[in-house]
Amino acid sequence: MALHSINELQKHFENALGLVEFSDRPTELYDPVDYILKLKGKRARPVCTLASCEMFGGNYKAAINQAIAVEIFHNFTLVHDDIMDQAPLRRGKETVHKKWDTNTGILSGDAMMILAYQYLQKASNDKIQSLLSSFNRTAIKVCEGQQWDMNFETSTNVSMDDYLSMIKQKTAVLLGEALRLGAIMANADEESQHLIYDFGKDFGIAFQIQDDILDLYGDPEKFGKSPGGDILAGKKSYLYVKAMERAPKMLKEELNQTYYSADLKAPQKIEKVKSIFDELDIKSRAKAEMNRYYLSAGIALNTIEIPENQKLVLKEFAEGLMVREI
Repeated sequence: MALHSINELQKHFENALGLVEFSDRPTELYDPVDYILKLKGKRARPVCTLASCEMFGGNYKAAINQAIAVEIFHNFTLVHDDIMDQAPLRRGKETVHKKWDTNTGILSGDAMMILAYQYLQKASNDKIQSLLSSFNRTAIKVCEGQQWDMNFETSTNVSMDDYLSMIKQKTAVLLGEALRLGAIMANADEESQHLIYDFGKDFGIAFQIQDDILDLYGDPEKFGKSPGGDILAGKKSYLYVKAMERAPKMLKEELNQTYYSADLKAPQKIEKVKSIFDELDIKSRAKAEMNRYYLSAGIALNTIEIPENQKLVLKEFAEGLMVREI
């Protein structure tokens, strides 16, 4: 069976998601759900579910409902995260709680979580327990990761282990889970399910570290945003945590004063923090850590005992996402 490309799987998924219909009433509950799902993102997670299913010899259609579950759950977390962060925009459009109100955002998000489970369970009886058990473990980790992220906002001492644990739980595990669900639907053995999960988890960490690097060092014309957003938001990114880990006492104090200064104008703050990062060689160290997780992801994928040609779609997908100039 010829494997579909990522672009083909994206189109198939968009078509399937477009056919999803929620209850018409009450509109105040379901209109926000429809709205957030139509703010098209990369759809990386559900597409990975479909690609994983095909990689293990299944038909992607067998995992469509689980892919929809992943996408609804992911967007549920975004709706609630935006409320917690008081974010006005999501993918260039008003966030749900801004377009409607906070109570609507909370309740619609709750409904999305339940809808995600309804789609997750659309499988044969012999798979439902495995799907639920696997997804439940990941869902609670995502919540734990979000709590750690909120804790870090007021914490003065975030270790690198703490940071990596946070991004693993908040971001990376859902990508790993998306891949594992596809493997379950294709009847892959348990070892292969674990390995494809590890591939997604480690790749997700590498991707997040890359995002942290690009936030400051990326080309604004290519990435569509001004550099230094994490600095201006006072976010404890990989760069900041690594700098605090490496800096001697006086430089650490200078970095903290600059990072959280209310007096410096944005360009000055960004430039001063960047100069401290450069003095500590943070960019190259971040790239080394990113590459370490990317390599670990590749090892997990290579360890799976299936023909190499069946792994090409996911390999090319990962390579494509990581080829962003730093």
